[in-house]
Amino acid sequence: MTKSLLLEIGSEEIPARFVLRGLTILKEEVTNFLDSASIEYGTVSEYATPRRLTIYIENIPDMQKDRIIETFGPPKKVAFDDKGLPTKAAIGFAKSLNVHVDKLQIVKTDRGEYVAATVEEKGKATKDVLCDGLPKILSSLQLPKTMRWGDGSLRFFRPVRWIVAMLGSEVLSFELDGIKSSNISYGHRFLSPDAFEIEDPSEYLSLLFKNCVTANHSERKQFILTEIEKIESDKNLKVHEDEELVDTITFLVEYPTLVLGSFDDKYLALPKELLITVMRTHQKYFSTENKEGNILSSFIVVSNTKAENSNIVRKGAERVLRARLEDARFYYTEDQRTPLQDYTEKLKKVTFQEKLGSIYDKVERMKSLCSFIADKINFPSREKLLRAALLSKADLVTGIVREFPELQGYMGMIYALNSGEDREIAAAIHEHYLPKSAGDALPSGEIGTIVSLADKTDNIASFFYLGLIPSGSEDPFALRRQAAGIINILQNNDYPLSVDTIIDKALENLLVASNEKPILTNQILQFFNQRVEGMLLSQGYSYDIVNAVLAVKGLNMKDLKCRVNTLMMFKKEPSFPALLIAAKRVYNILVKAQPSTVNPEFLTDSAEKELYSTVRKTKDRVSGEDFIALFDLEKHINTFFDSVLVMDKDEKIKNNRLALLFSVKNVFDTLGDFSKIVE
Repeated sequence: MTKSLLLEIGSEEIPARFVLRGLTILKEEVTNFLDSASIEYGTVSEYATPRRLTIYIENIPDMQKDRIIETFGPPKKVAFDDKGLPTKAAIGFAKSLNVHVDKLQIVKTDRGEYVAATVEEKGKATKDVLCDGLPKILSSLQLPKTMRWGDGSLRFFRPVRWIVAMLGSEVLSFELDGIKSSNISYGHRFLSPDAFEIEDPSEYLSLLFKNCVTANHSERKQFILTEIEKIESDKNLKVHEDEELVDTITFLVEYPTLVLGSFDDKYLALPKELLITVMRTHQKYFSTENKEGNILSSFIVVSNTKAENSNIVRKGAERVLRARLEDARFYYTEDQRTPLQDYTEKLKKVTFQEKLGSIYDKVERMKSLCSFIADKINFPSREKLLRAALLSKADLVTGIVREFPELQGYMGMIYALNSGEDREIAAAIHEHYLPKSAGDALPSGEIGTIVSLADKTDNIASFFYLGLIPSGSEDPFALRRQAAGIINILQNNDYPLSVDTIIDKALENLLVASNEKPILTNQILQFFNQRVEGMLLSQGYSYDIVNAVLAVKGLNMKDLKCRVNTLMMFKKEPSFPALLIAAKRVYNILVKAQPSTVNPEFLTDSAEKELYSTVRKTKDRVSGEDFIALFDLEKHINTFFDSVLVMDKDEKIKNNRLALLFSVKNVFDTLGDFSKIVE
């Protein structure tokens, strides 16, 4: 006979951004426990609202399966003496498992030989196993941003108020921090706050719905989307698409009702993105537009109440929004009393980083980098470029951006246009923050592209210089995202510009000491290479080819991609394995050698003379990216090794032959490090 398991954790309102993550963790912990306890189960369903996380699992048997458990004891050398007789350690281990010492076995592990015993464990009643296991699961959940309350030790997002734990119609009884599990749950905080009893887990969703809670978050989300479509059709308008806002609101309410509100048309004079941000970010309202894409003075609010309360909700939402829009209008008007350029002086009083000075200092470094990049790519509009770099951070000290930080760049563009700045410069101020996330758009203009490269490179160099390097899942300054942005920009624009070149200039701007610079450069390059490697692997390139090419320093993204494609093509050639073996013979013998220059006068054998001549010809062809010429080396390398003793007794001849092999290696290295390629 099978039953359904119902586990609900009821709490104070959980922040929307944590709800789904918490539900996923709870599901993983419960199912992992069932797996480890040899308890079979069927379909697993998950439900979540701001006040509850719920796991519902079908087809759980009354008894767990019998298990054969292998338990490890002390090491063999501790368990048995020199004569092979069991010691007190072995006897005590056997006794603890209720087995005879003769039943102990010796098992080889990675750590050596250990004593082990195999014990058959009869299955227990599932109810007993769950009563013992569930409180341990709930008390050890690894949730983000948890808290304790009162004198208790239980950690959760917010104070836990009730726990429902049932297997079929039976309550799984346990207690956590004075909270006793039961079959009692609670409905909507305001619309149906009283407790109600659950007689069978199968009734859970319907009982909650009767108590004004749509527990299934997927249904809540779909309801919101459907209601939005109805309003769009009825009112002949379009809601700005915002999947993230839909997800957030889904976990802010238990009983969604959509209400259409409006605001005074005078606020439509404000910039479109400012209006959307006020509604979206601060109020969690959906903004609207007409078919021509012009923003409308209407919005949709999703309330956590019944439809009969819509008028009250509408009036309240309109009153709150009016106050926020009035604030925005005030800041917008005040900001425009000062030309955007004048705000740059105020940046001198805003700290970028304590050890690196002000944001104005950062802007100066950005201008230097922009000038450097412009030289490298022969960019003609230097005056516009430096003007854009100078004004790129000016909006950070405006009233609007202080109030709405997410509008940085956008408001800079608006204020630049209002101040009479060139449109290209204004667009660059907005676009230099792009891309903001994976898959985001890149800057459309070349000025914005260069300023974006300068900004992101300076950020990465600055924080690495300070030792604030991303580790594990921690990346508080979003340096991984910015590195990926730089890579995508360089790849998209085919600039003859390598990452290490702009890194070197960025570190120079930071006045990094000469003895520290090589170490920092290598750290940052490795950081970038990890991003490039991930990008190329996701595109289907093999790891060994990618690593071989990444070993070549000074490549721009276009050249790097070209070499990866070339090596991938070469690897399919029937003659490539022989070339690879020959190349590795060269690499292997040079592992402990020091590079030097070939002296042709010391080349005495015909085989080394032939190799020297072929290397010079191949080098010229490879310099023109005719990498197929590398195949000419294979025969001459093998002839050289078959005919010549590299480690000659004559030190000059030996060193000269090693120098010759280094010249061969250098030619291979122009395409990639062949020692990293798997045969």
